[in-house]
Amino acid sequence: MHVAVYCSAKDCIPEEYLRLGDELGEWLARNGHSLVYGGATGGLMSRVSDAFRRTADSMDGTDGAERGRIIGVVPNRIIQNKRKAQNCDTLFVVGTMAERKQRMRGLADCFVCLPGSYGTLDEMMDATSSAIVGEHHKPAYVLNYQGFYEPLKQQIELMRRLHFIPEQEAYKPVFVDTMEELYNIIEI
Repeated sequence: MHVAVYCSAKDCIPEEYLRLGDELGEWLARNGHSLVYGGATGGLMSRVSDAFRRTADSMDGTDGAERGRIIGVVPNRIIQNKRKAQNCDTLFVVGTMAERKQRMRGLADCFVCLPGSYGTLDEMMDATSSAIVGEHHKPAYVLNYQGFYEPLKQQIELMRRLHFIPEQEAYKPVFVDTMEELYNIIEI
């Protein structure tokens, strides 16, 4: 499965959040999934991709199973800022952040949203709104680690209560509280 991961690119976040990237990257590689991500360095993005690479490389030839790949999608501006990742098996260079989101959506079988900031929320909302209008039917999973996304969940509930969102949504992201829940739901 091709799993698109949306997450922070900041290095200054607490180490416990960075470790989530290590754990997810290792799990994806061990389970033969491919990582689709923003193709840049920094924060959780580096931790997910670096852990994936280390784990996948350590498994080469050990079980005969097909190894997942790292697929990066990086805008020119990030390359100009000298933040292009070097560990991708395939790297797509795009012109804009909007093109990055579209390409990642097309490559992914599902979306995982780890803690992040504006870009992470933008990617998650883009995946959600494009599904609502029928552009795809791929699931989105949001890791609500230690309540990180509780305010967002409250905002969504407010929008639902005021009928901005239908009470019975045809598509919505699935919030999970632990990595174990995330792994279990991806494997369904």
